[in-house]
Amino acid sequence: MLREDGSLAQTGFARALLPVYDRRDIKAAGFRIKEWDYYLITCGDFGVALTIDDNSYMGMTSASFLDFGSRSEKTVSKIVPFTNGRVGLPASSGKGDTCFRRGNFDFAFRHESGGRRLTAHMDDFDAGAPFEANIRLAEEPRDSMVIATPFGGDKKAFYFNQKIIGMRASGWVEYDGVRRELPEDAFGLLDWGRGVWTYDNVWYWGAGQGLVDGHVFGFNIGYGFGDTSAASENMLFYDGTAHKLDRLTFNIPRTQDGRDDYMRPWTFTSSDGRFEMDFVPILDRSARTSALVILSDQHQVFGRFTGRAVLDDGKAVEIKDFLGFAEKVHNKW
Repeated sequence: MLREDGSLAQTGFARALLPVYDRRDIKAAGFRIKEWDYYLITCGDFGVALTIDDNSYMGMTSASFLDFGSRSEKTVSKIVPFTNGRVGLPASSGKGDTCFRRGNFDFAFRHESGGRRLTAHMDDFDAGAPFEANIRLAEEPRDSMVIATPFGGDKKAFYFNQKIIGMRASGWVEYDGVRRELPEDAFGLLDWGRGVWTYDNVWYWGAGQGLVDGHVFGFNIGYGFGDTSAASENMLFYDGTAHKLDRLTFNIPRTQDGRDDYMRPWTFTSSDGRFEMDFVPILDRSARTSALVILSDQHQVFGRFTGRAVLDDGKAVEIKDFLGFAEKVHNKW
């Protein structure tokens, strides 16, 4: 994936994980390397997010339980300082296991025959009650969103990312003393990221997955991840086939004093007219951390999309109250 000087050999997008990533080829300072595996599983009533990452100066593992009925969420994270790659995230999303065990945290993302197995355990997740999850993801779609993105002004900085949208999910999650089985309409996605980031970034990302008239439909939308002049990461997925979109804009409402008002309805517009959506928020999974030179201000807003998405052949997919999320994140890291 990288030239001898650490710059990207190619920029742009693909529908499969074609470039070969090797952390040892990176020429930037080690503390700038960011690697993560983020899984999100959603169904009509609730969602689960599981993360293992290694940001070099720290590693973080977290779990979130999202209750769409009560419009509430609970997130608990474990931070380990100065991991510097020792978490051992694999160089490919297609093989290798991602594991983290510290104290009462025991997470594992493993490959198994025909799919992936996600397990997670915390002794004290909420008011002394444990969190437990055992989830299988199968029927991985043929196509995914893969993008290699440079950062202008720093040839050693890059973002290599794969989004796999619309895997079938089964299994269970235990939260607040209640074991919840995943229903037949549960789906999972993977956000697999590797790269060298610049210090100050603002990005926008959104995704949705589910069934539309008996077809598996999903989308990945976003921008702000470096210099995307070679390609955007905007894609539709219909029965496992990717359909490439051009540029999108997240229209987040503002308060009278100019701040983002995340819980009012949003809209999404596209340069090619192929993704025009209204978005009604349900809950904002927000978190803000500020410590000396480190800042993380995150708003991952879950809600329901209504509108039209147009496939490459001109077929219009009409969706109504389709579950998904859209986020705005500001990091100084």
